[in-house]
Amino acid sequence: MRHTIHHEDPQVSQTIAVLKGDGIGPEIMEATLRVLDALNCDLTYEFHDAGLAALDAHGTLVPPETLAAIEKHGVALKGPLTTPIGEGFSSINVQLRRHFDLYANVRPAISFPGTRSRYDDIDLITVRENTEGAYLVEGQSLSEDGETALSSIRVTRSGSERIVRYAFELARQRGRQKVTAVHKANIIKTSSGLFLEVARKVARDYPEIELEEMIVDNACMQLVMNPNQFDVIVTTNLFGDILSDLCAGLVGGLGLAPGSNIGSEVAIFEAVHGSAPDIAGKRIANPCALLLAAADMLDHLGMAEKGAKIRGGIREVLENDREQVTPDMGGSGNTDTFADALVKVVQS
Repeated sequence: MRHTIHHEDPQVSQTIAVLKGDGIGPEIMEATLRVLDALNCDLTYEFHDAGLAALDAHGTLVPPETLAAIEKHGVALKGPLTTPIGEGFSSINVQLRRHFDLYANVRPAISFPGTRSRYDDIDLITVRENTEGAYLVEGQSLSEDGETALSSIRVTRSGSERIVRYAFELARQRGRQKVTAVHKANIIKTSSGLFLEVARKVARDYPEIELEEMIVDNACMQLVMNPNQFDVIVTTNLFGDILSDLCAGLVGGLGLAPGSNIGSEVAIFEAVHGSAPDIAGKRIANPCALLLAAADMLDHLGMAEKGAKIRGGIREVLENDREQVTPDMGGSGNTDTFADALVKVVQS
């Protein structure tokens, strides 16, 4: 099994599929691509529809042409997409994860200056299993009288092994010292127990990295009390969904939360926040989450130096150029002024 963590050939000309997204998506995507261009990343952008724009133009939220382009290029950068509320519409993100078997959801949480965070030195990564666990449509039922609902949790040995191995490989590549396997094996002895058993077995292949085991409720408490004790967290789908948002809250919220969805052949990088239709078109949206996702994409493509430039540039702008920062982070600027300031920094 090939575990896609980074591209083997840095600085090879690469075409990426770009999904601008709904709401504020086009604005923050424009800002992000400006910064990528300023870094001379030698990327070609192929724009494709998804979300509400695709529904209007093609009658479907994710057109076949979009799926084909992502498959062809192997890498996509995605703005926030809106799934209409109501019967007949399944989550676009879930569709993409299932279609491309994007089994690893990777969510870094890094402290930046000038944010609403209670902490100033957090640097941790949550690795969430993305395709099985408690988020299965299959196995859900409601009794005829509407009084009893049932759902299944499906965890496989192979699914657990590939996500835990991904976390350890990521830790090894990033020079991380510890992987914390978060579980509920004390109560859910089958599915969570299997995940923990596999984590212990995989950890033996990485003797230089410590395996820590932590029950999920304790992990939540420990993250709030002392988040600096964590390095890389690996866990199942439901727990990872909750913990990754908790970690985003530790560093100032989803406006600073990038996400990577990694499979064996395809990787999709995204801002994990919503499309914020209430501020769409006002050009005041914070582009940081998508910029950080683009930085993670550059790491994946073997351009880690350029990815680091984006992260360092964001830090510098937030610290030293407050008038250019968007209002949600306490500045008096907008999406465009933030991009202007960041372009200036990365080109210096």
